[in-house]
Amino acid sequence: MKKQDSRSERLQLMKQNVRSYAAHSTREEVAFMPHQETVNAAPGTRRLSSQGSLSSHLIRHKWLYIFLIPGCSYLLIFKYIPMFGILIAFKDFSLVRGIWDSPWIGFENFQYLFQSADFYRVLRNSLILSFYHIVFGFPAPIVLAVMLNEVRHLMFKKLSQTVLYLPHFISWVVLAGMVINFLSPSTGPINYMIKDLGYDAVPFLLKPEYFRTILVSAEIWKGAGWGTIIYLAAMAGIDPSLYESAKLDGASRFQQIGYVTIPSIATTITVLLVLQMGHVLDNGFEQVFLLYNPSTYDVADVFETYTYRIGLIDGRMSFAAAVGMFKGVVGLVMVLLANRIARFFGKQLW
Repeated sequence: MKKQDSRSERLQLMKQNVRSYAAHSTREEVAFMPHQETVNAAPGTRRLSSQGSLSSHLIRHKWLYIFLIPGCSYLLIFKYIPMFGILIAFKDFSLVRGIWDSPWIGFENFQYLFQSADFYRVLRNSLILSFYHIVFGFPAPIVLAVMLNEVRHLMFKKLSQTVLYLPHFISWVVLAGMVINFLSPSTGPINYMIKDLGYDAVPFLLKPEYFRTILVSAEIWKGAGWGTIIYLAAMAGIDPSLYESAKLDGASRFQQIGYVTIPSIATTITVLLVLQMGHVLDNGFEQVFLLYNPSTYDVADVFETYTYRIGLIDGRMSFAAAVGMFKGVVGLVMVLLANRIARFFGKQLW
């Protein structure tokens, strides 16, 4: 009897499996039939159906596309249309003749750029400053965002975020004046403390060895708070159950940061780092121009100030365009290289 019962149970299970398989096959056939009809339909019918689906999609999401118009217009007007001006780098540009009538000189501007003694000094300064920004400036918003994320008092957290965001809205003209007054040998509080200790006042902004540290520190103070926004947004999307599981396993707060928070925002960090590599030769014009002086030219002169001098002051527009094109090509290569390196860790952008 037991054998017969077990045999009947197996038969019933087999029948149920057959019924479910048949029903599943029927659903697949029904789902496949419209696709098959579409494949066998005439090209004109397929075109009409695709146009109808596209128009319905645009109507359904019209507000999203309307919101895209300002951003796309900005990119088109200020990024893509000016690319036609890249022709200036290959011409002996004259404001009187214009772009099209100026004589074509090929790569002469680039040859002069690579043979110039100032080029290697400017390149060295730009790379060193970019290295400082990546090593010290890039991790600063991450550390700050992790610290803010660990704050449990909501009012204190909001107050801290407001205070940290404020420096971003201070213009470099104002901030440069603050730095100059703060480090002034005669009226600066730093030199007041140095003189109280029995030492002579130090003209920090006239010392080449202090310039890079002052510039990078000012940029970190200005932008670190604002840079926490995207990291805090990424941390807000972390599943709270991960922290609860870590607590059950006995993880401390630092262990939760190391094993939950940082890995969860690793993709965001990689994306921003790859994009940062595209600006490896961009150190900003205002901050350097407002803080440097002839005594610090050897360490402070970067591509932005170099282009300003040769392009606007000397009137050599073609040579300045060649310098800008060189920066753009280096930035593109660095982005591709950084993305290729990130691919080994499974965090590439494309």
